[in-house]
This record gives sequence, C-alpha cells and structure tokens, in this order.
Amino acid sequence: MTSTTGRLAYLREEQSVEIREYSVPDPEPGALVTEVEQANVCGSELHIWKGIHPVLDQMVLGHEALCRVTDVGEGVETDYAGEPIEEGDLVAPTYFVACGKCDYCGRGDFRSCENALQHWLKHPDEWPHFHGTFATHYYIHPEQHFYKVPENIPGGVAAAANCALTQVLFGLDEVGLSYGETVVIQGGGGLGQNAIAVANEYGAETILVEGVDDRIERAREFGVDHVVDFREYDTVEARGERVAELTDGRGADVGVEVAGVPDAFAEGPHLLRDGARYLEIGNITPGRTADVDPALFTRKNIQVTPTMRYDPWYLKQGLDFLARTVDKYPYADLIDAEFDLVDAQTALEKSDAREITRASLIPHEH
Repeated sequence: MTSTTGRLAYLREEQSVEIREYSVPDPEPGALVTEVEQANVCGSELHIWKGIHPVLDQMVLGHEALCRVTDVGEGVETDYAGEPIEEGDLVAPTYFVACGKCDYCGRGDFRSCENALQHWLKHPDEWPHFHGTFATHYYIHPEQHFYKVPENIPGGVAAAANCALTQVLFGLDEVGLSYGETVVIQGGGGLGQNAIAVANEYGAETILVEGVDDRIERAREFGVDHVVDFREYDTVEARGERVAELTDGRGADVGVEVAGVPDAFAEGPHLLRDGARYLEIGNITPGRTADVDPALFTRKNIQVTPTMRYDPWYLKQGLDFLARTVDKYPYADLIDAEFDLVDAQTALEKSDAREITRASLIPHEH
C-alpha cells in the first residue's frame, strides 16, 4: 500500500487558499497516480478564486499541468494514442473527462459531456483527494484522456498544452480557418498568443486587437502581422475601419474572441466581413453582459461558433503541434514567475494584481 503523503491547495472560501495534506492513494484499475512537475495559473483559476466563475467553491484548484507517472493502475499499458506508459513517464492529462456514456457523448459531442468536471469539483476530503493540479500529486481517472509528452517540449510549455493551445487549435479547426485567410484576434493573453501561433502555421494573416505593451511586444515575437492598438484606435468604429484598411476594405474572414470581455463580443461583427466566421472562447462567466446588436450578425451572415473545452483527443494534436513548433515560438516566455506550491495564495494575488503576467507552481524540488 502507498504510504506517501502529499499536499494540495484547497480553496476554503473566496480568495482564501489553504494547503492541506492527504495520503496519496493507490490507483484503481485503469487509473494513474502522478506527481505534478509543474502547474500553471490559468485565468480560470483566478476567476474561481475570486468567486466569479460558475463552479463550486471548496475545491482543489488547478487544471493545467505536466505530470510524472508514479503508479500505474491495473490494465494501463498505453496512453490514449497507444504509446506505451510506465512509471517515470511525463504525461499531460485533459482537465475534464468524456465519459462516453451520457447523452452528449452518445451524440458525439464529447466536449459537452454531462460528467466533464465530475472529478474536479470535489472537496479534497473525498477520495482520491488530489482532484486538481495545484498539488504535489494528481490522480488521473480511468475515463480521463492523457498523453505522453514529447521529449523536446519544456516543462512549462507542456503544462499549458491541455488548455490554451489545445483550446484554440480545436476552435480554429471548428471555424475552418484556412491558408490565405485573415484572422482578427481580440486579446493578447495566453489564448491570444497561442492563436497567433496556430493561425501562422495554418498560413493565415493575423491581426491582434490589444492595448497592453508587453502583450503587443510578445505578439510581435510570436509573429503577428498587424496590431490594432486600442489606445490609438479608441472607438469601435475606429478599430473596425483599421481592420477594414488591412483587409482590402472587407473585414477579416475569421474573428477570435479571447479577451474574455463581453464588450469584445459586441465589437466582433464590426471587425468582420460579410459571411465571416466568429469564434467565441473568452467569455465563460454567466451574468456579465454587453449591449449587442444582433442584426449585425444576421445582416452580415456571420456564423458564431462558441467552444467550451474540446474533443479530448485534440490534446494529442496540441502536443504534436508544440513538438513541431517549440523552437519557432517563445512559448516558455508566457510564464514569467514561479512559486512553490505553499505560495499558491501569493501567486494568485500577484496574478490578480497584474504584478505578473502568468505564473506557475513547482510542487517538487528539481
């Protein structure tokens, strides 16, 4: 029996994180027990911590992570792509499950699985305790997809694969972005920078709408073609006119909202051509609204595609994408601060105060 004790970051109440200790469980058949090598602080963690995300509180925080396999459950011989798995291997898990048994999974809509977050939104007193990745250990359940990480991907880069990169990769495939098209990206955070990289590799021309200097600088390092600085173009009309100038007077073929601001969604159709496709990813918190003119979507025949999560096998595609492009784009620079697990509260506070751009937790000494 396993006798190891691990630690985790428990969200006791709004904006209050407590470090707790639990015995590390043995894996049931089909499951894995892992040690967390690195966990990143995503914007969703900030929203949950602040109480503005529509999930339960009193949970274990964290969903982006690179994990090292420490105990393999009976029957586990490969990852979900058929790669052999053994103790010591580095893996990236999806942060949700696709149970394969609910009505949505039966319809092939795996990202909408009724049980997607069933293992994450639990109190840590419930077995197997290590429900989130802000912890020394993480339990990967039998129905939870995981993939072996290619050796050439650095830890911090691999830790972000199961959220930002794979989400935009899936979303841009959903709207059918193709070679030679123009895509306007609203927001230059982690999702936006990854969207620039994916769009570049698809052969699209990229336009970023942003007004923060370090994000604009990072976007140029990621190879963005044009920047519309909303401090210079300070009205919706001015930004729409500038995007039209950059696209032969038409507007962009594809729009991507990753700012997470309701007003950005309302602005979307002003940046797009007739017949364009619009990908909505950033706004995930119900109750935050904007004044939207629906006729703009109708009269311009704009197709709106929202994406929450992704089909779980896309994580493998995300890792393969990173393996091919890791030397081409500065993914590692998206993390600018590292903290010990015991300092999770500080990492969240500094992230919320914008003192740092994006943080990661290192639960173990390396």
